[in-house]
Amino acid sequence: MIRRILAATLLCSTSAPLPVGAQVPAGNSAPQPVPFVDAIPAPRDVRYPGTIRLDVDATDTQRGILRVVETIPVAKAERMTLLFPKWLPGAHSPRGEIDKLAGLVITAGGKRIDWTRDPVDVTAFHIQVPAGAKAVEARFQFVSATKADQGRIVMTPTMISLQPNSVSLYPAGHFTRQIPVQMTVRYPDGWTASGALAAKVTGATYAYETTNYEVLVDSPILAGKYGKVWDLTPRVRLAAYADDPAELAATPAQVDAHRRLVEQSAKTFGAQHYDRYTFLLSITDQLGGIGLEHHRSSENGVTPGYFTKWNDGPGRRNLLPHEFAHSWDGKFRRGADSWTPDYRTPMRNSLLWVYEGQTQFWGYVLQARSGLVSKQDTLDQYAAIMALYDSQPARAWRDLLDTTNDPIISQRRPKGWTSWQRSEDYYNEGLLVWMDVDSLLREKSGGTKSIDDFARAFFGIRDGDWGEVTYTLDDVAGTLNAIQPYDWKGYLDRRLTEHAKGAPIDGFARNGYRLVYTDMAAPSFKANEATRKIADLTFSGGFVVGTTGEVSGVTWDSPAFAAGMTVGDTIQAVNGDAFTPDRLKTAIAAAKGTKEPVQLTVKDGDRFRTVALDYHGGLRYPRLEKIGTGEGGLDRLLAPR
Repeated sequence: MIRRILAATLLCSTSAPLPVGAQVPAGNSAPQPVPFVDAIPAPRDVRYPGTIRLDVDATDTQRGILRVVETIPVAKAERMTLLFPKWLPGAHSPRGEIDKLAGLVITAGGKRIDWTRDPVDVTAFHIQVPAGAKAVEARFQFVSATKADQGRIVMTPTMISLQPNSVSLYPAGHFTRQIPVQMTVRYPDGWTASGALAAKVTGATYAYETTNYEVLVDSPILAGKYGKVWDLTPRVRLAAYADDPAELAATPAQVDAHRRLVEQSAKTFGAQHYDRYTFLLSITDQLGGIGLEHHRSSENGVTPGYFTKWNDGPGRRNLLPHEFAHSWDGKFRRGADSWTPDYRTPMRNSLLWVYEGQTQFWGYVLQARSGLVSKQDTLDQYAAIMALYDSQPARAWRDLLDTTNDPIISQRRPKGWTSWQRSEDYYNEGLLVWMDVDSLLREKSGGTKSIDDFARAFFGIRDGDWGEVTYTLDDVAGTLNAIQPYDWKGYLDRRLTEHAKGAPIDGFARNGYRLVYTDMAAPSFKANEATRKIADLTFSGGFVVGTTGEVSGVTWDSPAFAAGMTVGDTIQAVNGDAFTPDRLKTAIAAAKGTKEPVQLTVKDGDRFRTVALDYHGGLRYPRLEKIGTGEGGLDRLLAPR
C-alpha cells in the first residue's frame, strides 16, 4: 500500500504563487516543500507466508559484536521492505538502536540484492525480490556499545544481555504477531543462558522454540559464564548471572522472599498472565543497568551486593516487584493508545500514569507484602517520594498528564533542572495518585473496599491469557465506579491536569500516616546516599552534592538556587575549610536559627566564586508519622495476603 502523506495543497508546483498576504521580502526566493510518498506497507493482521530463521553468533564478547544471518521466506517477486524495530514496548519512545546495525548485505540464491534505506524512516530498507527466489538472506552485525557514552553495554567477557529486537529485521505489511520466527544463538563455550523461550541446547548452541515476532521481541535472554537458577514456583524462576560467582550466594531466606513475591502478586491480582515467567537478574558493574518489563520475563540489572549486602539496606530490591507487576499492568492490560501492531507505528503515552504509575504503586506494596523489603523501610521510602514531589515547583506550569510525553521529548537524556522541567513523573506522582485512590475507596466504602478490589477486577480477568487487553480512561473510571460509586472520571481528570501547589499526598493521611521532617535521616535514606555516593540536601537547602563536591541537583527557587548554585558546580570549601559531606552537613545544622549564611567556595570550570547559602532550617529529612492508634489503611495495604 502506498499512502501519500501530504495535503493536496502542498502538491502544487514549486513555482506556484504565494498565498495572499504572505510576507516575503521582494526579490527573495521562496520555495515550496517537495511532496514525499510513504512507500512502506501498513501492517495488516494477516499471517506472513513462511517462518523466518534467525541465526545469531554471540561469541565475540571481547569486542561486543553480534553477528546475524537471517533467512526470510518470500512468496513471489515483488518490492519488499524490511524494518528494524524502532518503537519498543517498555521504552515508550522510538529508541531502537538502528545506529548500531552495520555490514548489511542482502542476497537471494547467492546473488546480492541492492537495498535502499527509506529517506524518511531510516529504520526501513527497501529491496526488490528477484523472480524465482524462495527466500532472501540478510547478513549484518549489531556492534554493541563498548563504552557507556555509546549506549547501554550489553556484552562483556562474562555476560550478555541479548534483546532479539537488536539482532533482527522483520517484513513490513504484517502485524508482528503474525510473523513466525525461529531463533538460534551460539554463546561462548561453557556459558548458560536463560529467558522466557524454551530451547533445545546442543553444546553452546541454543535452538529456541518457534514463536511469533511479537513474542520473540518480548523474550530477552541473559547469558553468562556464571549463572544460577532457582525455581520459585512451578511456573516462575529466578535466573541470576554475575561477574563474580560469589555474588550468587543467596541464602534460603533470600530466595524465600522472592518466592513470596510471586505468591503475593498472584493473590493480589487474582490471575497469572503467563505460562511461565523468568526473572532475569544481572549482578554486575560491567554490564549496563536495566529495568525492563516483559510479559513472561523481566530484565533486572543491579550492582554487586544484591545478595551479599542484603542487610545494608533495601538497595534495588524494589526493581523486581515493579517489573513483575508489569506482567499484569502494562503487558496484559495496556493503554489502548500505546498498543501498536508493529514496531514502526508510533506509541502514544497518555495512560502511562496507569501503566507505570500504578505499577510503581504495586511495586512498593508487593515488596512489603512479600518481606523483600521491610515495612519500615517501605514507609521511609514513601516519605522520600512524598517529600521530593511536594518540594518540586514544576507542577505550577506542567501537569502530570503532560509528563507522559517525556520519554519521547527527552529520550531519557540528563536534565539540569528536573524540579522545574519535570521528567517522567508519572511514575512516582502516579504512585501518590493511586494511594489517594486507595484511601478514597476505603473512606467512601466505610472500609469495605480498597485498591485490591480494583486490582482483581481490572487485572484478574482471563487467567492464563498472555495476550493483551487494552483500556481507556473511561475503562479505568468505570471499573472504579463499579467498586465504589463516585465521580472517578472527574477526580482523575483533576488529578492529571491540576496545577496545585504541592504533591497529592493527602491519601497517606487518610490512610493513617502524615509526612514530617526530622534532623535524622532514615536508614533507607542513608543507604541511598551511600549507594549513590551523595549527600542529599534537597530538603536542607535544595541541592544534592557528590562525595567529591560536584553538585548534581538544585531545586528551582530553593535557597541553593537563590544563591546561584547550578548543576556542574563543584564545592571546594565550606566556611573556609576543605569540603567533605559531613562538614557541609555540620555547617548547615549549625546555621539553623541564625542569620549568617553558610559560605561555600565553588569551582565552575577554571573560575572560583563564593556562594552564600542563606538557609537556616537545619537538616531536614522526611519520615512518616502514624496518625492515631490502631491499624490504618496503609497498615492494611502493606500487610501480606
